[in-house]
Order: sequence, then C-alpha cells, then structure tokens
Amino acid sequence: MAMSAQDVTSNAMPGTDFSKYHTYKWIAIEGASHPNQIVDAQIKEAVDSQLATKGLTKTTGDKADLYIGYQTSVDQQKEWNAYSMGGGPRWGGMGMGGMATATSSTIDIGTIVLDMYDPSPKQLVWTGRATKTLDPSNNQEKNQKNLDKAMQKLLKNFPPKSK
Repeated sequence: MAMSAQDVTSNAMPGTDFSKYHTYKWIAIEGASHPNQIVDAQIKEAVDSQLATKGLTKTTGDKADLYIGYQTSVDQQKEWNAYSMGGGPRWGGMGMGGMATATSSTIDIGTIVLDMYDPSPKQLVWTGRATKTLDPSNNQEKNQKNLDKAMQKLLKNFPPKSK
C-alpha cells in the first residue's frame, strides 16, 4: 500500500527571536488527543532527534526556554491550544478553566500538530502540522520511519529565518 506524500505546514509568531531558545521540555496539552505510549515515544524521539540537530537540548526542569506539546488525530477532531482565553497555561498538572474558549480548528486523519510555546509571555511561537503521518494499522518500524521522515520535513526550516 503506497501512502501518499506527507504535507507539512508551519507558522511562526512574527518578531520572535528563535536564537534565544536553547532548551525545551515536553508538555501534555490538556484535552488533546494522544496515541498509545509506544507511538507517543516514537513521536517524541523523532522530534528530539531533529531538535538536537538544531542545537536544542531537552530538559525536564521548569526552566526550559520552550515548552513543546503535540496532538494527533486518527480521525477528524478538534484541535486545542494550550493557552485558554483566560491567559493561563492549560497543560497537564496546571489545569485552568475556560475549556470552551480553547478550541480552534479541525485536524485531519493521521495528522500530528506540533506546538512550541514561550513560557514567559505565555504564547504560541511556532506551530507545525504533518498530515498522513500516523497509520495505526502499520507496523512499529514503518511508523517510526514515517514519523522520522515527517518530523525531518516539518522541522527542516526551523528555526525560521528572521525577516
């Protein structure tokens, strides 16, 4: 079975100085859909290896320059933003209300949405999506290859060049 080509799109907050980001930490976006632990590990591994080539270091401490979260879709569903309209972060362990104000758009089947947040101004600074990336029926090895390819493509132009 030939899988059609992956589409990747990304968007960055204008005026963001990406050279100041050196460390990142994974966060769980509340309300977002996540795959099983194996696929979760595969996604993080694929992103980690790409970000390492960009000179970013993963940390588990609270002092990370960037918070990175992702969400997946194996069927069409709502996409969530980690910051609600109330201005507070909404990721695991620090839940704030305002769920209804946080929905944004619909994610297509097999898509991964990767979001990067600057924790100090509490804003989304980069978002990217890769479609046709997840196939739950595929074997693990094939999924990892697919993910690696998709994340390489997605993060190819990260950090964005300053205009």
